[in-house]
Amino acid sequence: MNFFDALEDAWDELWHHRMRTVLTLLGMIFGVGAVIAMLSIGEGAEREALDLIDEMGLRNVLVHAREVDQQQLKEIREHSIGLSLRDVEVAQETLPFIDKVSAEKQIKTFIVFSRFSQSDASVYGVTPSYFELSGFKLAQGRMFTTQDDKDYAQVAVLGARAAERLFPEGNAVGQLFKVNHLWLEVIGVIKDKELRKEEFEGIKLGSEKNRVFIPFNTALKKFKFPQLDNEIDTFRVQVAEGVDPVQAASSLNHLLDRRHGEMDDFEIVIPAKLMDQHRQTRRIFTIVMSCVAGISLLVGGIGIMNIMLATVLERTKEIGLLRAVGARRRDIRNLFMVESFTVAAIGGLLGIVLGFVIAGVIASFADWSVGFSFNAILLSVGVCALVGLGFGLYPALLASRMDPIIALQRE
Repeated sequence: MNFFDALEDAWDELWHHRMRTVLTLLGMIFGVGAVIAMLSIGEGAEREALDLIDEMGLRNVLVHAREVDQQQLKEIREHSIGLSLRDVEVAQETLPFIDKVSAEKQIKTFIVFSRFSQSDASVYGVTPSYFELSGFKLAQGRMFTTQDDKDYAQVAVLGARAAERLFPEGNAVGQLFKVNHLWLEVIGVIKDKELRKEEFEGIKLGSEKNRVFIPFNTALKKFKFPQLDNEIDTFRVQVAEGVDPVQAASSLNHLLDRRHGEMDDFEIVIPAKLMDQHRQTRRIFTIVMSCVAGISLLVGGIGIMNIMLATVLERTKEIGLLRAVGARRRDIRNLFMVESFTVAAIGGLLGIVLGFVIAGVIASFADWSVGFSFNAILLSVGVCALVGLGFGLYPALLASRMDPIIALQRE
């Protein structure tokens, strides 16, 4: 009997006991389905995390001015002037691993409007390098230059949503709009990144969609700020390739601590460290789900062994007859191994379908990203096949070792 003959015989036997076969398959179906769903969700989370981290820059280190109440701020200002451009300059001059730096300052706005509409966009003064370090790309026009910054140019680059609100008819570039008392000319519009989430590990992302960016010196020169306010709200540094951002952040933190008189008036965010935290969380999730899937597969394997042992007992006389007409022990063993493999294969295929359905349902209701991969399918089917062969081996050996005379005599 060749493999295909054994496969046909196995299918006939399983079809003959349909209800028993279905009940046996359930463990394999749920086990493989859990593996597929788990790996698909994990793959989607990894891709989404990479997109979100790309928003902040994996080689970047961000320094934010810490928000404190007015009383604390007065006490802090006795020892520290807060984050300033001088901090950025000193960091770049002192720390050799820093490649590029940028700074930003939010402007308190009362009104942002054009002749077409109003907008609730936030307005920021930023240095020209900000766009490159943030990974922004243009949909229209150009970014402002160092010369624009030096000349206190009244120009602006708009986020996609801000441009849509202020100029609903399109063609924002070259148009004028007003922020508080100041008229500005639109010279560029940032391309929308279409992020699924606007927050990663507690850090808000994607807010550039509804922002207006103007040159940093223009902001400082032509807008008023509270007397005790920080000169800049945030600055980010990009470390050189091959430098560990965590170690770079430690050196930067030490430098700023000394400049700020050890006052706790700033905080540092390390995108690379956030990525590590995300992967650690995902690793724990994967381990837990793997245990659940493993238990389901184990139950499924026990079910396969159970049905195969029952089949061996039911087909004892058939086994004796096959041996009597010349079937070798190897033929009998292979016959039952193919049957157990068939059960596992069917369970695996149905489990793949179930896994895709589960992942799709979770993605719809929980708003999670899902990424299907060939590796997930290959791994789950491979594990399923091994479980089928492993748990089917003992019944197959038991059948192959039967004495044909005793087998023929058994009722």
